[in-house]
Amino acid sequence: MSTNAKGPAGATDLPDRPTRDEAEEAVRTLIRWAGDDPAREGLIDTPARVVRAYEEFFAGYLLDPADVLAKTFSEVDGYDEMIVMNDIRFESHCEHHMVPIIGKAHIGYLPNHRVVGISKLARLVEIYAKRLQIQEKMTVQIADTLQAVLQPKGVAVVIQASHQCMTTRGVHKPGAGLVTSRMLGAFRDDASTRREFLGVIGMTGSGSLSNT
Repeated sequence: MSTNAKGPAGATDLPDRPTRDEAEEAVRTLIRWAGDDPAREGLIDTPARVVRAYEEFFAGYLLDPADVLAKTFSEVDGYDEMIVMNDIRFESHCEHHMVPIIGKAHIGYLPNHRVVGISKLARLVEIYAKRLQIQEKMTVQIADTLQAVLQPKGVAVVIQASHQCMTTRGVHKPGAGLVTSRMLGAFRDDASTRREFLGVIGMTGSGSLSNT
């Protein structure tokens, strides 16, 4: 086991991270366990491809979400109304079965003298999505990071997603989706603010939300 393995961006990762060769050998083991021959023509390059795919799928482990929000803007001419970015599509992976979670996130916040570039909100979602996840935890992580770094008057996050761990296996319920939410500050304390946010993202009520 390597003591100083390199990750996708050339960054030094955790001391116990396996080497690329070890990761590829693990894929070969899974192919053999599935009943196929990793040495046959169609599969001989699959371990390397899978490892490269994992570098993309789980790139979020190499990034600090707080760093993404570090650069803020205070020259907003007193703007203090709600800021909402909706329909932020993401692809993540379930930490229980390592199959895709595909959905969209909606983020709102009430600024307190500082705002962040809108692309940073999408990037924040991307960083947490590119990790092994459960939707409830991801919802909390996005909201709490935004609250901690920007310190706004309130934060709202709603995530809607389909989980292939239940649509392609197990109970096999295609079309089923999960909705989770995290409301902080004014969005939790003020019902009218919460309703305004839900209206902006196209959800007229809170009865269907799993509020984390």
